[in-house]
Amino acid sequence: MSKKKIGVIFGGRSVEHEVSVITGIQVIENIDKNKYDVVPIYVSKSGDWYTGEELSDIKNYKDINNLLSKAKKAFLSPVPSVKALIVLPEKKGFFKKDVEYIPIDVIFPAFHGAHGEDGTMQGLFELCDIPYVGSGVTGSAVGMDKIIMKDIFKSNNLPIVNYIWFTRDEYEKNKEDIIKKIEVQIGYPAFVKPANLGSSIGIGKAKDKDGLLNAIEVAAKYDRRIIVEKSVENCIEINCSVIGFDNDFISSVCEQPISLEEFLSFDDKYMRGSGSKGMKSTVRKIPAPIPEETSQSIKNLSIDAFRVLDCSGVARIDFLVEKDSMKVYVNEINTIPGSISFYLWEACGIKFSTLIDKLIEIAIKRHYEYSSNIYTFDTALLAKASMGAIKGGKTSK
Repeated sequence: MSKKKIGVIFGGRSVEHEVSVITGIQVIENIDKNKYDVVPIYVSKSGDWYTGEELSDIKNYKDINNLLSKAKKAFLSPVPSVKALIVLPEKKGFFKKDVEYIPIDVIFPAFHGAHGEDGTMQGLFELCDIPYVGSGVTGSAVGMDKIIMKDIFKSNNLPIVNYIWFTRDEYEKNKEDIIKKIEVQIGYPAFVKPANLGSSIGIGKAKDKDGLLNAIEVAAKYDRRIIVEKSVENCIEINCSVIGFDNDFISSVCEQPISLEEFLSFDDKYMRGSGSKGMKSTVRKIPAPIPEETSQSIKNLSIDAFRVLDCSGVARIDFLVEKDSMKVYVNEINTIPGSISFYLWEACGIKFSTLIDKLIEIAIKRHYEYSSNIYTFDTALLAKASMGAIKGGKTSK
């Protein structure tokens, strides 16, 4: 039986580019090579695609220019009949190699942030008609947008903190009115966040008006839409992962990540380790030291959040828990979590390689289910048009 070709794609035009590279390399290092042939696909910060074995070694990224000089440029064709990575020819001397086609059976995206985790790449994979790991276009897009995500959580009665949002343009034109609205409806302290960003980049905590003005100025550099949330004081962060698709879900053990600051910064999450450890390098308590009742509540809420956003594959849901009352708030969902949250599943007895197997299986199952939908419908409309049956440039629906 021939091995499936898995295209692991990572990097991308995102401020979380380096984090994505780490996650992608982790997947490549831990995938079962007896079952799969891996095709590494690196997307540079400028958006160019590359492939080649040298992209599988994290050490090579220390000199990115040298690495890319050895790799080959490539792209994925959106034509459904192709289902292949197209490698562009290299011209050397008077000779030019032919275009190379590498068939891809399943795509494993390891993107974080914009242009990869937000539904854009997922849309391309849909056009290619290739199974891919993770949530679809809708779940990915909504999971990235904190405003729409919280609106959906709220409409489904999931517990969330109070929040308001506004656009950069609205703020520039009505700064004082918006500041006053925040002070009345949210108060201090408050968290200010870009609507579409992860890894704690662009997030600030405001304890007074000056802090609020500064935090909004920073957040507005990363996104045109800004969300301001009530801060839950004297709380801990608890995370839980979910795997599944189509009402078949399981939740992981809960964890408590330990931060040196008041909230997990980018450095806390990714820069306190080395090599390709990624999110596992963060100091954390697994299982989280919380009451069993609270832990079970978080596990149930994790599945609820996963389901209402129509997610699939794996995700990590982050919570805020008041230390005294143990009141739980859903903070956000990460549809492509750092390190694929493998450390939470290892604590459940599931190896990283087994987790990857499961995600590939779900990708194939999800693709089969979606392929069962009717996407075309033959009518006599064009035949009628060719006979002059459509007049005045109008058609009926």
